[in-house]
Formats: sequence, C-alpha cells, structure tokens
Amino acid sequence: MRRGIGTTALVAAIALAATACGSDDGDGGNGSGKDASGELSGTVTFWDTSNEAEKGVFETLAEDFEKKHPKVDVKYVNIGFDDAQNKFKNAANAGEAPEVMRTEVAWVSDFASLQLIEPLGDVVEDEDDYLPQAWGSTQYEGETYALPQVTDTLALFYNKELLKKAGVEVPTSIEELKNSADAIKDEAGVTPLYLRGDDSYWFLPYLYGEGGDLVDAGAEKVTIGDPAGVAAFETVKDLLDSGVAETDLTDGYANQERAFNNGDVAMMVNGPWAIAGTLAGEQFKDNPDNLGVAPVFAGSEGQGAPQGGWNLSVYAGTAPENMDAAKAFAAYMSSPEVQQRTTEELSLLPTRTSVYEVDSVKNNQMVQFFKPAVDKAVQRAWIPQAASLFDPLNKELAKVIKDAASPKGAAESTAKEYRKLLEGWK
Repeated sequence: MRRGIGTTALVAAIALAATACGSDDGDGGNGSGKDASGELSGTVTFWDTSNEAEKGVFETLAEDFEKKHPKVDVKYVNIGFDDAQNKFKNAANAGEAPEVMRTEVAWVSDFASLQLIEPLGDVVEDEDDYLPQAWGSTQYEGETYALPQVTDTLALFYNKELLKKAGVEVPTSIEELKNSADAIKDEAGVTPLYLRGDDSYWFLPYLYGEGGDLVDAGAEKVTIGDPAGVAAFETVKDLLDSGVAETDLTDGYANQERAFNNGDVAMMVNGPWAIAGTLAGEQFKDNPDNLGVAPVFAGSEGQGAPQGGWNLSVYAGTAPENMDAAKAFAAYMSSPEVQQRTTEELSLLPTRTSVYEVDSVKNNQMVQFFKPAVDKAVQRAWIPQAASLFDPLNKELAKVIKDAASPKGAAESTAKEYRKLLEGWK
C-alpha cells in the first residue's frame, strides 16, 4: 500500500535538511524569520511522504508558496512512506531534520512525546473548521502538534455487476454478507469477499463492529482481550472457514487487488489510495461505473473503520530564523485553498468541513465514494506506542487463520503483549 525510497534519496534528503537547519539566509540577521521590512523569510525543507502519483502536485504547491513569499526558499524532498517515521526520528536526533514533514496521523503523538515537533497552537485560527477525527490526531497532552492535511479510512469496494448477477443488494453487515454468500458463489461464481489476513489494520473494522478497540487510552486499559476482541477474531475465522471470504498471508494487498480487479471476488475492503489502481483493473477499466464503494460491514454492535490520513508537523529544532516560515508553510498546506486544490487535482479527502461545501469537491467522485465512510471513521488511540500495537496483533491474527491459535487465545496473547508495551496499563 505504501512506498519508500532508496538509500541515495535518503542521503540527499538528510543533506538538504542539514542545509536548511543550518541556514541563515533571508532574516536580515534578526533571527525572527522576517527580513528588515517585516516580510516572511527563511528556508524550509519539506519532507513529503506522498506517492508517485501525488508528489508532483505537492511540489507545485510548495513552489506556489515561494511565489507568495519570495524571500522563503522551500526545498522539496519526496521521501516516500516506508520507514519515514524512523527516518525523521534519526534525522531529528542528529539535529538534521526537515523543518516540515508530512506526518501520518499515528506518528504525531510519538514525535510529540519525544519533543521532536513544535506545538502549533499559535498558528491555528479555525479549529472548528476541521473534522473532529482529523483534529483529534493532532493533539497530545492538551496541545496541538500538527495541522490536518488529508483524511482517509477503509471502505467496502464492490463489483456492481457481480452482485447484480447474484441478485443481491450490497451487504451492510456481516450478517447480510453471510446471508448473501451462497447466491454470490452459486449465481456469480465467485468468492464473496477478499479478507486481508496479513495486516491487522484491516482487522479493525471487525473489532469496531463488535464494539471493541485495541486499548482505552483514557482509562489506560488494554481492551483487545475483552469479549469484543474475541468476537472479532471469531468473525474473521468464521468468514474464512465458511468460504464467505478468502485470504493470503504472503502478499495480501497485491493478491487482494488482483482478485478484485480480475473479478475473482465480489468485494474487498480498501482505502481511497486504491481507487486509481482499481479503475485500471480488468473489471473496471472499460466500465468505471461498475465500481461501488460503501461503508464497511457492521458487526453485532456497530460499524466503523479506522481513521487514517496525513498531517503537517514542524521540527522542534528548527532554527529561529526559519521557524516563522516553517509554521506559515504548514498552515498554508493545511489551508482551505490548498485542500480544495488537492481534492480537485488528486481526489484526496479534505480535513476541513468548509471545503466539502465547494462544488468541485462536493461533486468529486472520490468524495462521493468515501465521505460516508469517513463520517463513520473511528479515532484511533493517539498514544506514542500506537504504531507498535499492530505487530503483536498481526502475529496472532496469522495464528488464528492458520489454526495455530483459538480466537480467545489470540485475543489474550495480544493483550499480554500490549501490557508489556504499555507499562502500568490495566
């Protein structure tokens, strides 16, 4: 799903960052980030984690900021997603981090807890314009440490023709999925669902559907071992054992896309990043209207998918003469103007409610597909250890799929590992 960069690109990125952080240009010697006339000035290195299809737009946006502020030099560096969290930590600890980074929502609390990023409350003027889920990901211990840029979540992708052939409506719940499975298999001749078993991020809708979560951060309590967690494992196991779903533990994302795009399965769960690749698939390239997108299946207690997306963070070690420019650039990249452009040009989902009222955004196919799913998105636990919670869950999910652990045993083992990670939690 995500991409990375090679060693050469990383070395170049760090070299640029070092140049930026040591820069002294444009501030007239006053260290304020303004020149003698009060005009914004300084150097901003921007680490952009966007993919190949997106990076050209973000580079152009950075260039447009320079046009607005001729005395600011923005050094654009695309570093990709893979291991970007650790790359930023290493660069920051060496005093060589970029002034601004496009930060995955779950990284903000991690960086903030290590004091690697700057509080940004002083540049926020319109907090109420942000979606509550997106805003929540910027908070750590009562302060704002990032500005929301784009949001996403998981949703149900379905092949309209296959469901029509089977004579069934789009299932809205696990129960409806199971009830329609025989018709899909018999009449359409395909497996109803591809279920990702190799990445526990895709497990979360089943957990939320049973009314559960990985942890309760407010109570400092591990909850994956509760009955809801056991029920989520049981749901996954039942769907696979009954033939309602299929999976693969080797390269689940690629196999999922291949199966859905070729028409071997009627449905899959995926995110907005997969739309372009899906529409290029055999089942959709000549008939894009054959693709349908809906919120994920509801479980016995509710419906929800994990909130994803990207924020803008400012390095806490930014030189004083560059800090004003860095904060202004982060605010610009989170502004309604830029969010509207990224939706128009890349079909990424805005984090601002006002942008959804613009006709070009409101009528965007991606927004129409995913806004209902985003509205149901569940805020994850914004704790520094959030990214570390998936590895133990991945291992136990694989065991359940391979009949190497029971759902109850997997839930309890995951909870045990979480308590090791979260010392002192119940």
